[in-house]
Amino acid sequence: MATTEVSSKEVTQPTTNRKKRRLPPRDRAVVIVMVLIPTLFVVGLVWIPAFLSVVLSFGTWNGIGPVGNIEWVGTKNYSDIATIYPPFWPAVRHNLIWLGFLFFVPTLLGMFLAVILDRGMKFSRFYQTAFYMPVVLSLALVGFIWQLFYSRDQGLINQVFGTEVDWYGDASINLWAVLIATAWRHTGYIMLIYLAGLKGVDATLREAAAVDGATERQTFFKIIFPVMRPINMIVLVIVVIESLRAFDLVWVVNRGTNGLEILAALVSQNVVGEASRYGFGSALAVIMMLISSVFIILYLRIVFKEERR
Repeated sequence: MATTEVSSKEVTQPTTNRKKRRLPPRDRAVVIVMVLIPTLFVVGLVWIPAFLSVVLSFGTWNGIGPVGNIEWVGTKNYSDIATIYPPFWPAVRHNLIWLGFLFFVPTLLGMFLAVILDRGMKFSRFYQTAFYMPVVLSLALVGFIWQLFYSRDQGLINQVFGTEVDWYGDASINLWAVLIATAWRHTGYIMLIYLAGLKGVDATLREAAAVDGATERQTFFKIIFPVMRPINMIVLVIVVIESLRAFDLVWVVNRGTNGLEILAALVSQNVVGEASRYGFGSALAVIMMLISSVFIILYLRIVFKEERR
């Protein structure tokens, strides 16, 4: 009986001490500041502008004069976008092409490079740096770099093949030219993500597969790839968001016109362009936000489900 009482005291004593333990006032102030400042930035720079965009999408305003001059038109902006705004559906098609291209070309290529570099080949650090180098460049700078290849008069491609193709100016091919430039930058990003995922895979899984006689291909597709499901979801979300927010490179080439219409460029043309149709541009931005939110919610749902497991 005495032993039981002592054990009870030993169990309850740490619990009581844990409940009484509190951060000193100075530490609490630091924690509050560290939480409050990022929260204010997120609310002020993300949530409030997003909310105002939704509100403005139901009105018309040229940005001149007080906010009271907004004329509320209901869902007219959305109906006009879908019916009488010619660039919208080509922009949707181009964004879908962008999504498919990013998924099937640079994503698969980046995965392939990650698998090769994960084997610890000679000069792997050099190759990782070389493939990742374009990622640190802005898309605007990427556009200027690829102009050296695509220029009609002095571009490397036309000089080598003796052609006079205007790769950025021809509406039938400029989208694909821009996609190749985007893939050059995107491949290294995906490679690094998958390389980090492969480094985190338990080595005993590979050893067990080798003992069972599985080939490297079978080991990757049947064991390694399923284990990296969270990485795959991250890559999928990144590809979707990249395809929707593609803007810099297109804007540098021709401001999203002449065969390069995309949703982000249409938003800029209507908000900061000569038209300055804030309501119409906000409606386009809300459409982009809703599309992105669908994939982000699916990703978060899968992540939370994995954590519960």
